[in-house]
Amino acid sequence: MKFSELVRLLEQNGFDIVKEKGSIRYYAKRGCDRLIRVDYHGSKEVPTGTCKAILKAAGVKR
Repeated sequence: MKFSELVRLLEQNGFDIVKEKGSIRYYAKRGCDRLIRVDYHGSKEVPTGTCKAILKAAGVKR
């Protein structure tokens, strides 16, 4: 999965970008009390462990 696909998946599940500093983006959703941090790198592939950790923290399934 590429970073752009991961971000699209988060946005489809109700997450919105709330803060951005450089390539680091933070996403939040109503009802979710934590921020989801994504180090955005466009069309590069997301490392498998990183992708699983982000999706697990967000409560999103592929």
